[in-house]
Amino acid sequence: MQDTLNALLAKAPAELAALKSRAEFEAAKARYVGPNGEFTALMKQLGTVPKEQRPVMGKLINEAKGQLQAQLDATLARIADAEIAAQLGPAVDPTLPSPDAGPGTYHPLTQVREEMCRIMRKAGFTVVEGPEVETEYYCFDALNTAPDHPARDAQDTFYFPEAARFGNVSRKVDGEKYLLRTHTSSVQIRTMLKGQPPIRVISPGRVYRRDTTDATHSANFHQLEGLYVDKNVTVRDLKAMLDYIFASLLGKGTTTRFRPHYFSYTEPSFEVDLSAKHLPKVNKEWIEIGGCGMVDPAVFEAVGYDPNVWSGYAFGMGLERLAMLVYGIDDIRYFYQNDVRFLKQFA
Repeated sequence: MQDTLNALLAKAPAELAALKSRAEFEAAKARYVGPNGEFTALMKQLGTVPKEQRPVMGKLINEAKGQLQAQLDATLARIADAEIAAQLGPAVDPTLPSPDAGPGTYHPLTQVREEMCRIMRKAGFTVVEGPEVETEYYCFDALNTAPDHPARDAQDTFYFPEAARFGNVSRKVDGEKYLLRTHTSSVQIRTMLKGQPPIRVISPGRVYRRDTTDATHSANFHQLEGLYVDKNVTVRDLKAMLDYIFASLLGKGTTTRFRPHYFSYTEPSFEVDLSAKHLPKVNKEWIEIGGCGMVDPAVFEAVGYDPNVWSGYAFGMGLERLAMLVYGIDDIRYFYQNDVRFLKQFA
């Protein structure tokens, strides 16, 4: 049996070295260690060896098995490396000029964001940003969101562990939790706490919610929210501003309508519908585009503004939704797949 083992180990390296594909490897492996393989047959013969010789023969078989398994593992690793190399193609010299001479461009979401900021700057708004990691005070408490509001539930919001600490985001209230912001309204609170009105700001940025991803939803997306605080601000001012925004972005003749709704930080509150028949891939007279309303007096009181002196409006909308309307895109997931074929269309 020892001579048979030696012969088997002697022929295996040459045969395994000649294998080129995974299919050839699996066939060779079966010939050696499969149910009917040569090495398996030798192991089965151990029972016919005299009892006093079995320890020695068992040791030889185990050593041979280890050597053969090492050769099989090395062969499979070689074939796997060859498969990866074939997929990667020839080596690339990073010092050579790029073969793609096409112009670069901004991501479509960035293009829409910058266009919206340009439109709003013309109306006197300033762009402000804030941290994506927030505390409950800025994201909920100061926005008049009740402790039992569904938006504060862990099924809707991404909370950090209680032990989490962030050096650049301090807690306003002892014991409050850190979370990924669910809207950029928290930036409006931070802005109002820094100074007195008049205020006219927009806050674009990424937000996070526990949504199931599909063609129109994502667990992370981008919002643009606006805030205007001054004396004698009315719903008429809000309606005029939204009509101006969407006519500038989507073409003259684009109009909006309001539907009564509820938001904890505005009163009265409205859902905003957009006239949409002239937009690509939209077959509806009206589509919902965002939310808005007059800032609730409780929000002004939370930031130290006198609601008897100051009034204001706030509005918010998703940048992905706007980009889908502008470019006729019917699936939000395209924005996050980094497919160059898709992105080059916006060059």
